[in-house]
Amino acid sequence: MKRTLLLLATLILCSSSFCQPNFIKRLQKGQPQHLVVYGTSLSSGGAGNAWMRVVSAAIQEQFGDGLIQYSLAGKGGMWSVWGVKNFEDSVIAKKPDAVFIEFGMNDAFQEYGTSVALAKLNLEYMIDRLRLYNDSCDIFLQVMNMPIGKSATFRPYLQTYYAMYREVAREKDVMLIDHYANWQAILDQGEDIFRQYVPDGLHPNKKGGEEVIAPKIVEVLNLNVKEK
Repeated sequence: MKRTLLLLATLILCSSSFCQPNFIKRLQKGQPQHLVVYGTSLSSGGAGNAWMRVVSAAIQEQFGDGLIQYSLAGKGGMWSVWGVKNFEDSVIAKKPDAVFIEFGMNDAFQEYGTSVALAKLNLEYMIDRLRLYNDSCDIFLQVMNMPIGKSATFRPYLQTYYAMYREVAREKDVMLIDHYANWQAILDQGEDIFRQYVPDGLHPNKKGGEEVIAPKIVEVLNLNVKEK
């Protein structure tokens, strides 16, 4: 009973500014912050910029220009094995204040032969390395969209990898940005509607980034909460 009450109290606190990310609290004090986005083609290049530009603009609107900078440090076609190998140069060397991580989509790509267990070890390594670098660095794990068509056939167990991300977020007490339900709601309207946001069945376009991914991140960051 006591444990249940403690959990409820924690959830209530986390709906307030008490659970705001550390980098948001630093922005409130006027301290410049650097966000690093690390992952696959879903969060690098034009796809990553599509939603990070919106997120960055929302942050600047609330806290002022010049306080936020972001780097897209991932690479298309890569997975968590690559992520671990390049972590020092691609992430740590950039001295981030917050890091967004997503490799689930390509860890699930069968030709890479990355088991869920190995993907989990890689993800946990990245989290632990960030905490060793700076234990106040915010860590966000992202569960992205589902693929359809041929891209889905190459990833028959994607749900298991996404479930692992949710599990690691709980076990490691890091923040989770789970986009899956929003994408499912669009897919439920029909494949034609889904392809307006994900034309090739795998990569969200500018519309998908701006209208689906970015709003969820802004919601999780709780940008409307200001320090009293």
